[in-house]
Amino acid sequence: MTEDKSLKTNSKKLFFSGVAVMTLSTAIVKIIGLLYKIPMLSYLGAEGMAFFNAAYDIYTMFYMVSTAGLPVALSILISENRVRGNVRNIKRIYRIAIIIFFIIGTVGMLAMILGSEWFSNRIGIEDASYCIIAIAPTLFLICISSALRGYFQGHQIMTPTAVSQVIEALGKLLIGLLLAVWAKKNGYSLPMVAAFAVLGLTIGVAVSMLYLVLTKLIYKMSGKQSLYTEDSGLLPDRSSSIIGNLVKIAIPITISSSVMGIARLVDTAMISNRLQHIGYASNVANSFYGVYSTLVVPIFNLPPAIITGIALSLVPMLTAAIEAKNREKESMVLSSSLRICSLFAMPCSVGICLFSKPILQLIFSGQNEEIEIAYPLLSILGISVIFACLMTVTNAILQAYKQERKPIISMAVGAVVKIVFDYLLIGIDKINIYGAPISTFLCNASVMILNFYFIKKYASSFDGIFKLLYRPFLSAVISIGAAFGIYIILIQSLGPSRLITVASIALAAVLYVFAAMIFKAVEEDDIKMLPKGERVYSLLHRMKLI
Repeated sequence: MTEDKSLKTNSKKLFFSGVAVMTLSTAIVKIIGLLYKIPMLSYLGAEGMAFFNAAYDIYTMFYMVSTAGLPVALSILISENRVRGNVRNIKRIYRIAIIIFFIIGTVGMLAMILGSEWFSNRIGIEDASYCIIAIAPTLFLICISSALRGYFQGHQIMTPTAVSQVIEALGKLLIGLLLAVWAKKNGYSLPMVAAFAVLGLTIGVAVSMLYLVLTKLIYKMSGKQSLYTEDSGLLPDRSSSIIGNLVKIAIPITISSSVMGIARLVDTAMISNRLQHIGYASNVANSFYGVYSTLVVPIFNLPPAIITGIALSLVPMLTAAIEAKNREKESMVLSSSLRICSLFAMPCSVGICLFSKPILQLIFSGQNEEIEIAYPLLSILGISVIFACLMTVTNAILQAYKQERKPIISMAVGAVVKIVFDYLLIGIDKINIYGAPISTFLCNASVMILNFYFIKKYASSFDGIFKLLYRPFLSAVISIGAAFGIYIILIQSLGPSRLITVASIALAAVLYVFAAMIFKAVEEDDIKMLPKGERVYSLLHRMKLI
């Protein structure tokens, strides 16, 4: 009994350590991304950022098609073989994956370069072609990086992935900004300045890939290539069988991810084109898109991106538990991941809805005209945060249960909802660009509902959506609503201030922690898994908060 309890605790600590590493790195990456956009918006303006973001959206579509499924498939197969102790098969799986990634990256890079003008014409932002060419090599580099990340994640080693992501972001910030400043000083046109800014990401990804290659070599030389795995002496599978398994897992994941990537690209094209259709000049429509994609979308994407840390840690661990038929560990990982996601995402969703304008003023101070356009859009989009976060984790859960085809259904439905309502709503003069966040909300809500339906069908330990959400929802509405009320009183009495904004957001966070305890949204095991968790739990217990 003591041994089982120790195993459960160690498993949960391993899961939480992976989550912590990925969450911290993703938060750092997203903060760097926001810091990058502040000076870039000043250098390029809303129209220049439209060139940059349009190219990035096209790259994202290719990135999703190229790398969405294979790293997850690689991590799942490695995790399964670690349970069996088949070390030789792990090595063969990795070698085959590298070859596949090399081919995909090369083809994708050439397609972006040769089709740059065609893509920029189709989305209605013609001068984006320079940026598309500048970002194209990134696709090849990120494919190689993805194979290495999938290998490490299959071993539940999250640090190399986390560090490599930070390196990419720093390259984008430092090198991209320096290149943009240099290009502007030398009199290059606005589209070319944006292309030099994009080139910083390409260089950052190259450095990140070299770091992963060196880390893999270090693991191999130190004998840690199959960490936590004892060689059972099993023979490796045939190459054709490995390729078949990789493809079988990867294709459904790739399709489901690509559907949303294509939907986002259609969103990019539709905002500018539909706004022009109802009478906006092209430069004005591009500026609206630049504001939406630069000020609004990055803040909205921050919480779901951080939640990706849970998803990346979840898949190999949940797969291993299912493979080993360890129902207790399976239930623990499933419930903990969903609970942590809802506890984190709900206050983010409510907070972004209420604090949209002060958040934008805090980050993009001086961009008053852009902020006035952006903050209502961000407030509407904030409602979707909880759905976007749960969508990320539920997709990962279905993948771990080898139900990769189910997210295809839900994501395809979401994409259709997104495209249809984008087209209809943005084309209505009184709604115009507000149709973009409304259609995103409808899309994410559709996907989440379908995913929970599928999880309920295949995961017997799932408690249901209402039990999952209502306690975090009550905690978030009461605590953040109270903090926002205090914020309004203070700015009416003392005037707008960054200090008041920061203090109010900090107060909202503190109140939320206490509210979550009072409404029993946090369980004992969740607290005990934190650093010094036993002491924290003991203190909260004495205060009768848990």
